[in-house]
Amino acid sequence: MSSSTTPSPSSGIIYALVAREQAILAEHSATTGNFQQVTQAILAKIPPNDSKLTYVYDRYLFHYISEGGIVYLCMADDKFGRRVPFAFLQDMIERFVAAFTDGEIENATAYGLNSFARTIARQMDYYSRNPQVDPLRQVHGEISQVKDVMVQNIERVLERGDRIDILVDKTNNLNNAAFAFRRRSTALKRQYWWRNQKLMAMVVFAAVVFVYLLISSACGFPTWSKCRA
Repeated sequence: MSSSTTPSPSSGIIYALVAREQAILAEHSATTGNFQQVTQAILAKIPPNDSKLTYVYDRYLFHYISEGGIVYLCMADDKFGRRVPFAFLQDMIERFVAAFTDGEIENATAYGLNSFARTIARQMDYYSRNPQVDPLRQVHGEISQVKDVMVQNIERVLERGDRIDILVDKTNNLNNAAFAFRRRSTALKRQYWWRNQKLMAMVVFAAVVFVYLLISSACGFPTWSKCRA
């Protein structure tokens, strides 16, 4: 089966989470969909040792870094590549360990650290929209090389018969497009209204001038002494 709905290529990073084993501590999604099912299947298969891997599933890539027993995972469109998502994950690692103590991370229940979702959302948007983030990371050497990151088809980690169709809702994108259309329509209406007002003012001004010239020619230009007499 193929996925029934896909985001635009410009959507970049679609979903991201931080988990301890299979317990999701914090997550954020840029849209709605059932891709959490796929991430749960991935979390169940990630080994306890430090690792990093990219799973390919339809037109999406699931990237993760497992470090110190914590998994940092994101889902992105395949056209978005791998370097920027791994830069995003490395950034998540640094911000997460700076935000919480080892005890807080170790004792947190599922979604117990979901206050970090705001940071995930902010950085997802930054890495998805900022075209300079990739070369900037390379220059500063802040991104681990991804050439040694294995790429697997996710179907290898799914049991037979467990194939999941990824459904990514484009409602948000459509709503944004509709809002932009309404805004352009309003601006266009306003532009035509002002244009009509200017045209009407010019017509009134021309009529006044015409009447003035007509009366002046009959009464004697430039004075109207004849008309007053």
